[in-house]
Amino acid sequence: MSEQTKTCEGGCICGKVRYETTLEPLIVHGCHCRGCQRNSGTAFAINALYEADKVTLLSGEIEEITVPTPSGVGQIIARCSDCKTAVWSNYSMGGLKKRIRFIRVGTLDNPDTFSPDVHIYTGTKHPVVQLPKNVPAVDEFYGWSDVWPAASLERLHVIEKEAGIWIT
Repeated sequence: MSEQTKTCEGGCICGKVRYETTLEPLIVHGCHCRGCQRNSGTAFAINALYEADKVTLLSGEIEEITVPTPSGVGQIIARCSDCKTAVWSNYSMGGLKKRIRFIRVGTLDNPDTFSPDVHIYTGTKHPVVQLPKNVPAVDEFYGWSDVWPAASLERLHVIEKEAGIWIT
């Protein structure tokens, strides 16, 4: 498997938390669920999914809080312990909660680097949001192999194997 290295940095609004990612994200979601709307205070969230070991905390301290999700499993949000900016989240993902980080694209130094590969939970999309015609969009969630690129699926299978869990 060929892995393209792309290093990106980001952080919180006060500048104390800094992190770095390596590789391209597995996939980038534009999530329009009510949970993301409430947690972000806006119409939707853009999350770049990375293997947790490809995200390094460079400085500062994060605090993790668990918030409810419709599934009942909960979502862990990592926030700067000072300014409380949410920098990433961990969702259940079939038991892979601590293995994949959903980096909040808005916290990247260059948030224009990544656009959504897919828009999810568009059934609760805010009516003023217009989705691009050339990007897949689904009312709720999707089948992994229907959306993820082959290289990302290979990386996901490595994570699954390490965890002893198969979600795809």
